[in-house]
Amino acid sequence: MEKPSTVAAVDVQALERAALGAIDAADSPDALDAARVRYLGRRSELKQALRGVRDRESGMALNTLRTRLEAALDAKQAELDRPRADPTFDPTLPGVELARGSLHPLTQLRRRIEDVFIGMGYEIFDGREVDTVYYNFEALNTPEAHPSRDPQDTFYIDGNTVLRTHTSPSQIRAMEAHEPPVYVASLGRVYRRDTIDATHTPVFHQVEALAVDRSITLADLRGTMQAFATAIFGGRREIRMRTSFFPFTEPSVEFDMTCYVCDGPGCAVCKYSGWIEMGGAGEVDPAVLEAVGYDPAEWQGFAWGLGIDRIASERHGVPDLRLYWENDIRFLSQF
Repeated sequence: MEKPSTVAAVDVQALERAALGAIDAADSPDALDAARVRYLGRRSELKQALRGVRDRESGMALNTLRTRLEAALDAKQAELDRPRADPTFDPTLPGVELARGSLHPLTQLRRRIEDVFIGMGYEIFDGREVDTVYYNFEALNTPEAHPSRDPQDTFYIDGNTVLRTHTSPSQIRAMEAHEPPVYVASLGRVYRRDTIDATHTPVFHQVEALAVDRSITLADLRGTMQAFATAIFGGRREIRMRTSFFPFTEPSVEFDMTCYVCDGPGCAVCKYSGWIEMGGAGEVDPAVLEAVGYDPAEWQGFAWGLGIDRIASERHGVPDLRLYWENDIRFLSQF
């Protein structure tokens, strides 16, 4: 007696309708998984029928059904995995603005100054915040009795080590590390025993520039200062020099530039003088060149140093240096 066909024993069309209906009705991963187990699991009617296949026609029909059910399950799974739109969400409403951070204004200015110097062909030279008395004072031709060496003005770690009082020690280290000509700029923190007020803090920032080459004159210094002032403050800044004295420069000068607010007539920012003080500079003293092994008869140079905090205050009209250190987000977020 001939054995009945497996397909005849299983109503393929009815099984397909029931399975696709269950898959379509599944509204959660758990419900879909239950449909998968019921219709494609090890003990499902379809799997049992496949194990009992005895003819090619039945096998092809059951395998086709299995393929269609697997495809339907995958499609439903993908549908359930897609995020569903929130019916309360209105895409036409403006989004919530996310808070954005920014660099500290002094950091922004420091990077701007570095770009200016690099554009003029200078190398950025990083100095040491903790340095020896030799580099901070002696190599810079500062006599032992100079007021700046007094512990009331300088932070001493021990008798031979200080927190640098200016970025000028970088001049000595740069000249020791390079044969002339030398064009370097050094930026960083410096430390002095100053009483905290609107214009003084015990920790502040400086930028130091040094150029050593043949036949360097004050005219080169003036031109560099004017290019720097124009790049940082904009417009056409006029520069003037006043005689001064610093142990490591000879001759020494102080620079002023025309007020960036009023351009000369006078205002509250420049105290109605039309000029704003920039900082000290001068021709490198021959004794400083000799200390690093340069022949002052062949090589000359200029150096100057400015306070970055003061430059930032002048650029942005900030009357109190303490604002840069108080970490008030209302102030810092303006930059």
